Amino acid sequence: MTAVFTPLYDRVLRWSGHPRAPWLLGALSFAESSFFPVPPDVMLAPMSLARPRRALWLATLTTVSSVLGGLLGYAIGVFGLELVLPLIVELGQIEAYEAAREWFAAWGFWVVLVAGFSPIPYKLFTIAAGAMAVPLLPFVLASLLGRGARFYLVASLVAWGGPRLEPWLRRYMERIGWACVVLLAAALVYTRLA
Repeated sequence: MTAVFTPLYDRVLRWSGHPRAPWLLGALSFAESSFFPVPPDVMLAPMSLARPRRALWLATLTTVSSVLGGLLGYAIGVFGLELVLPLIVELGQIEAYEAAREWFAAWGFWVVLVAGFSPIPYKLFTIAAGAMAVPLLPFVLASLLGRGARFYLVASLVAWGGPRLEPWLRRYMERIGWACVVLLAAALVYTRLA
């Protein structure tokens, strides 16, 4: 079987040592919270591995960029929902978007806290928050806490594992990658059936 995730992991690990890698991480974190499908963990983890002493700084950069991107998603929900709703439908994410709206209606502020760990893409929560006029300050605070918890956890665990973790990650990257694909597919099936 051809390896898919290991070469990608190797490439990202090489990029993570580049002097401009933090800029790319910040841009990816910003974009993922409002419109881009790739989570920043794919860069944060290897960068924390390559620079364990800077892992917490990288987690901070990822969190702040993600929250700023979340504000763009919020603005899209407030001002441009009718423009992006057809795209959400076309991408097959309408059920996930509706689930995010239902969660906001039921739990409000607390949804944003857990959204960082949810199988539903975070960008759908940010757009739904804007569309439902969730108060901005609680949205920002919950985003900082929820997203920060996720990114600090990832960066800390990888930095703690350090160089001894790298061979293990590389050896199991295909299994980890395919497990993530299966989990994502299961989450999509669940949101369609729920």
